Amino acid sequence: MKTIYVCEDSVTGIYSGIYDAWKRGKEEGECGIALKGLVEQELFCDYAEVEESWKKAAAVDRMIRKNLGERTHRDLYYALLSNDREKGNVVLGTMMAARRLPDSRRIMEHLSHPMVEKVFELSRSVGGEAHNLKGFLRFQELENGVLYAPITPKAQVLTCLAPHFADRLPLENWMIHDKNHQMFAVHEAGKRWVLAEETEEMRKKQKEKFDRVSVEEGQYVRLWKGFCRAISIEERKNPGCQLSHLPLRYRPNMTEFSEGNIR
Repeated sequence: MKTIYVCEDSVTGIYSGIYDAWKRGKEEGECGIALKGLVEQELFCDYAEVEESWKKAAAVDRMIRKNLGERTHRDLYYALLSNDREKGNVVLGTMMAARRLPDSRRIMEHLSHPMVEKVFELSRSVGGEAHNLKGFLRFQELENGVLYAPITPKAQVLTCLAPHFADRLPLENWMIHDKNHQMFAVHEAGKRWVLAEETEEMRKKQKEKFDRVSVEEGQYVRLWKGFCRAISIEERKNPGCQLSHLPLRYRPNMTEFSEGNIR
């Protein structure tokens, strides 16, 4: 009978489910991964709820790096950051398919396999969104001197963005706020960045603070908007081209597209 492992929607949670399926010697088609809150009941299946375990997740992570290589590890990791409800299933299926190959490190070359193809698509989508946000993300200086950047991504890309900005801004206090997934990437000057979950209490207390920027920031915003207006050429405006390079969903969090008064 097929066993469905029900996991939290996180890399740690899904890796924990994969660990249990792998340890029990399940073959492809004999097991699956489902996300809590998104379970669709199937006939003739057992359902096993999986608790998040850092130890299990670390073991799976090491196994992937050792047996499948760094490139495949990145593709699987990016796929798990997506918002696709089948991401756990396709990652598990790709890992099981790799077991049948003479060289498991070349699994991502086998795009004819539906699970591998789906992992490739999800990885490319998440990687593309993270790449775009590295250019479209806009920090603003708050009254307390902290650099704050709100984003509303489809995927959980904070772990893709934080190392990039920690390398570029190592001596600054900054935070990136993922509003869609209620998470922060927080960096204290000279230290390592950390992830923090946004609680309801934090949301109520901090909302006004995030709206209040420093005096200097207000001046720079006006200068930046003036610069963008000055370099634009009315006769060369091409909305279609603009949309292809800068989709509408990124614009509400970008300074040059924001409206209203700076406080």
